[in-house]
Amino acid sequence: MKQQGNILLLSCYELGHQPFHLASLSAILRQAGYAPVAVDTAVESLTDEAIKRARFIAISVPMHTALRLGEQLARRIRAVNPQAFICLYGLYALLNAEHLLQGTIDAAIGGEYETPLLNLIQAQEQGSTLEIPGVYSREASSGPWIARTPFIIPERQQLPPLTSYARLQWGDEIRLAGYTETTRGCKHTCTHCPLTPVYNGRFFAVPVPIVLNDIRAQVEQGAQHITFGDPDFWNGPTHAMRILRSMHREFPELTFDATIKIEHLLKHQHLLPEMRELGCAFVVSAVESLNDLVLQRLKKGHTAEDVATICDIMDQVGVALRPSLLPFSPWETLESYLALLQFFEDRGYIEHLDPVHLSIRLLIPPGSAILDAPDRNEWLGKLDAADYTYRWQHPDPRMDLLQKQVAHLVEEGEQCKADPVETFFQVKALALAMQDQPFSVADAVQHYQKREVLPHLTESWFC
Repeated sequence: MKQQGNILLLSCYELGHQPFHLASLSAILRQAGYAPVAVDTAVESLTDEAIKRARFIAISVPMHTALRLGEQLARRIRAVNPQAFICLYGLYALLNAEHLLQGTIDAAIGGEYETPLLNLIQAQEQGSTLEIPGVYSREASSGPWIARTPFIIPERQQLPPLTSYARLQWGDEIRLAGYTETTRGCKHTCTHCPLTPVYNGRFFAVPVPIVLNDIRAQVEQGAQHITFGDPDFWNGPTHAMRILRSMHREFPELTFDATIKIEHLLKHQHLLPEMRELGCAFVVSAVESLNDLVLQRLKKGHTAEDVATICDIMDQVGVALRPSLLPFSPWETLESYLALLQFFEDRGYIEHLDPVHLSIRLLIPPGSAILDAPDRNEWLGKLDAADYTYRWQHPDPRMDLLQKQVAHLVEEGEQCKADPVETFFQVKALALAMQDQPFSVADAVQHYQKREVLPHLTESWFC
């Protein structure tokens, strides 16, 4: 297994970033004496020759879209190299392991994947069939491995250059963007989040020197901006700020973005002015909805009023807030969806949104905490294992129809690079049509005053 190419590490999609989950695993394996080959199939070709040479193939599937692509890739690999051992690793691999193991893969790993995957490779070398903690296979159904990873600096030399990935756009300026993580897991247990059934409220801090060395390596590759991809950058605010201060001292021109809960932005708002001074271009926050019943069901830890407060604070501080949304769930109503749109229109926040967020529908993977919702019998259907989600129907049929229409509209808009403001008002027109209310998109676009290019990544956020 230690010859070059015996181990093949594959990524399918990591939100337009250079794949951290390949870089981290590659470093661990190289430290153990292996010579893995890493291929990011999102931006480079995977040859049949590379597949045939491999004895062990690990495919990173940290999210739903990546899993869909990863399973397709596994089928191709099985056809080209029937003898290869195929392992999917990441949150969605473990949640959907039972289905995946009925098809083309041999093992699935979730949680802190590096140690179990290394142990699995070593077991394959030795021909061992013993159960390996953290590895879900046909022979054993181990749960996630939630223990501190022996973190080392990610290995990025084999990965495509940063020029192959999403960039930061800020006004007329375009900057190369890197990506790293300062923590793993999350101390919160939002019911719709795939982290909840895997990490169950646990998180681990990556040592400061490891993070800073990873940033240095990307700056050497030309990075002018860093995305901190933690599920929540302020799970450990002291840790996060220590990293930012060190980064800014060494690279004062380097900008960054991070994902932070509304709850944490409120609690630690005193840190926001310093965040701006340290180079924060924008903050992503999972607003999800402005319907307080929805927020309660999702256990988000904030209210609609909190969102309005944070919008005011972020405007005063001068850091752009980019909300992520989950506007189609069993508890959203047509009225609250329209109120959500009106909120962003009234605040002049349309440019803060990626239009795709107006279409996101709740996914309920196996093991999801949503399955414990008290009213689930009113809307929950059967598991569609092939689509990695439980089916559900909204109590108001208009909402399911609207979601399909909005999804189609924003997808078309993305493909033709449509004006996001115009797309927003087209979505509003669709929603108002469900109430038989007329609406002129052209008039709304003409009268919308605030038009500016806020800092954002050139890859829209998808899950």
